[in-house]
Amino acid sequence: MDTSPNSYSRKMHNSYEDEEERMHFLRIVSAFKYYRPHSLQRVKKTETYFMSLPGHHQKLLSKYREQLQEIKRCIENNDHIIKLIIKDVTHIFENVSPTTAQTESTPNPRPVMADQEKVQATIKQLVRDWSEEGAQERLSCYQPIIDEILQQFPPDFCVPSEVQVLVPGAGLGRLAYEIARRGYTCQGNEFSLFMLFASHFVLNKCRGTNTYQVHPWVHQYMNNLKPEHQTHAVLFPDVNPSDLPENAQFSMAAGDFLEVYTEDNHWDCVATCFFIDCANNVVQFIETIYKILKPGGVWINLGPLLYHFSDIPMEDSIEPSYEAVREVIMGLGFRMEREDTHVKTRYAQNTNSMLQYEYNSVYFVCRKPKANSSSDLSNHINGSESNGSQEQEN
Repeated sequence: MDTSPNSYSRKMHNSYEDEEERMHFLRIVSAFKYYRPHSLQRVKKTETYFMSLPGHHQKLLSKYREQLQEIKRCIENNDHIIKLIIKDVTHIFENVSPTTAQTESTPNPRPVMADQEKVQATIKQLVRDWSEEGAQERLSCYQPIIDEILQQFPPDFCVPSEVQVLVPGAGLGRLAYEIARRGYTCQGNEFSLFMLFASHFVLNKCRGTNTYQVHPWVHQYMNNLKPEHQTHAVLFPDVNPSDLPENAQFSMAAGDFLEVYTEDNHWDCVATCFFIDCANNVVQFIETIYKILKPGGVWINLGPLLYHFSDIPMEDSIEPSYEAVREVIMGLGFRMEREDTHVKTRYAQNTNSMLQYEYNSVYFVCRKPKANSSSDLSNHINGSESNGSQEQEN
């Protein structure tokens, strides 16, 4: 594993898959580029309707008309940040380097609405992970995981740099960054290019604190108590991302979790936050986590079961309840050491909105038994009672 803090590695594929990935890459770049015209088009539609209203209605809504102008200004400011994010994206992967000429010569397809929603979600993620305003969400979502790692691997009783921690679904990298900042060897893994582009910008291009600003809620036209709640500016990053210890072991790996992590018995800890429901088949994720953990290794999880592929056309998905997921966890051989099913959490929430979402998330800590090896996994899947009783004795 490359331990360079600025490293973004991606698994290589055959030529057909490389071309497919290149087209996907270009589609995401195009989505970012299309942010400004798409967003301004939405405002233009409202302005056109506004101008068709009776004159006395327009006069009564004069402040609303001014608000539309402010919204356009905020979109322009966001677009400035987006241009910075995608400026050097063709070179962020250390082992995959599509040439700039190839990227610029290929026509950019008009992005679909779902891609525009992901661009907007990426802007909100900057707030969640890298702003003072996201501190409360990080306290409820990331801090329990960090505290558990410190408890499981106390710096006074181990060498933190020898403890290898994996954070799948790392998003913009703040949780993985905080773990590495405490001295542990940590790798974040992320599949979404939207997240990878933005995390690369923050981790490798941002220097100093609160040097940039975004308007994360400018696309929320509903449930605003005051006009300024929609156009509110948020500064980031709240910490200097380069302020890691000199010997910090921190890296990011791009790619599908199931494809990238195939080495058995490798990680001391796997920390997942709002991640396991990103799978088409959640059992595959749990099975892989079990296999890649060292005997005695710890899996720490926090999050809901949103099941991202549920009800998406052309996507297969299973959506078992937490009770069923828990049976899978235990059936594969994990031992549950801690469990809380009512952890109040939010995700990129606009606290000023008249509409609030909150999850009763599940938090648990599981351990892969020391006496168990990866060769015993099939016995757990088949429900071997004799092996289970042997583990209890150990």
